[in-house]
Amino acid sequence: MNKTSSLFAPPQPLAARMRPKVLDEFAGQQHLVGKGRLLWRALQARRLFSSMIFWGPPGSGKTTLARVIARVLDCQFASLSAVMSGVADLRKVVDEARTWQARGRRTVVLIDEIHRFNKAQQDALLPHVEEGLLTLIGATTENPYFEIIGPLLSRARIFIFEPLAEEEILVILRRALVDRDQGLGGMPLEVTEEALGHFARMSAGDARRALTALELAALSTAADEKGIIRVDLAAARECMPRRDLLYDKEGDAHYDTVSAFIKSVRGSDPNAALYWLARMLEAGEDPRFIMRRLLILASEDIGLADPQALVQVAAASQALTWVGLPEGQYHLAQATLYLALAPKSNSTMAYFRAQAQLKEKGATKVPAPFQDAHRDRKGLGHGQGYLYPHDYPGHFVEQDYLPEELAGARFYEPGTEGAEPELAARWRAFREKGGNPGSGGENPGDESI
Repeated sequence: MNKTSSLFAPPQPLAARMRPKVLDEFAGQQHLVGKGRLLWRALQARRLFSSMIFWGPPGSGKTTLARVIARVLDCQFASLSAVMSGVADLRKVVDEARTWQARGRRTVVLIDEIHRFNKAQQDALLPHVEEGLLTLIGATTENPYFEIIGPLLSRARIFIFEPLAEEEILVILRRALVDRDQGLGGMPLEVTEEALGHFARMSAGDARRALTALELAALSTAADEKGIIRVDLAAARECMPRRDLLYDKEGDAHYDTVSAFIKSVRGSDPNAALYWLARMLEAGEDPRFIMRRLLILASEDIGLADPQALVQVAAASQALTWVGLPEGQYHLAQATLYLALAPKSNSTMAYFRAQAQLKEKGATKVPAPFQDAHRDRKGLGHGQGYLYPHDYPGHFVEQDYLPEELAGARFYEPGTEGAEPELAARWRAFREKGGNPGSGGENPGDESI
């Protein structure tokens, strides 16, 4: 490369330059590499026991630790990105690994975002892992149990990475400030503690993001009259204005956040419910998806404890359709608060008990009195013996509507909260006295309500 072209070659980002090369420089994940832990012992013994899957959020050190492992064990290291690489790239790595194997050297291959490899690509990787030609380290932000084929998982050990703590991010940032070779130590730079704290706090446990923001602040801030680049809190906020939300609409963050939202509403905690609602909306979740969940909650978790719950959410759903965002946030918030504050009942689960009985007993014949009488009343006796409730006092007559095989079966268990006990009491009294809970005159449930 000539001098002219080298002038325009972009330098590596600070986050890439500051990757630790030895285990002692690695920050975080002490449950994995802390003294006495499994990976620490393996590296001390210089033995790699199997292929590995590193599962965790961005910037938590998955790629860095893979490189450290290869360096400590003196292995040949190859890196592939599942986003950019295919089977042809994998074949090239395999060919090179055979060459190194002949020289007595082991090959560690890092596949970043391995969950993006399709089944065929993962199948192509499998035999080389199985024979030991390649020691795989797969890095992923998604649940490997859902994204990686079973045969490959069975040959690898899964290690779960956690977001870095603020204190660990601060260690990494301070190291970058004093490192004169790879970091910013050669610059006339002063960064306040408030600015460092902001970078650490707003990075959401992502070291790469914190280092990128620090580098941006250092390179975009003009030096003062003394030639010093001073990065204060205001400059830090400008370079990292908000904390990004880790949220993939098809990944674990999506399902975990939705789960927390549902459980907060079910648990009658309006504050937590609103927080998770805001988190989903801020991350770009489809508001119609959230409203669908609320419609389900209205019957699954509130039900007859507050019969108005479904009405309220259905109205909010229609309003959201008409209004859209951002104003539709009011309707989502109102529906969320109504359900969180409402009494709870899961008596609608009675349906699934009836469904289970159907699966256990199979389909039974509809009793003759309840069969359609319009077609075969004369020839087959359909409908004969049916007692028409409106012909009896109180518009009720005792008869068993279930098939004979299920006579006496009970699926519905009334809830004990809100309006449901009153509804259930009226129903029981209605059956006992033969009255109609909706008719005028004496209320047959007076003594039970």
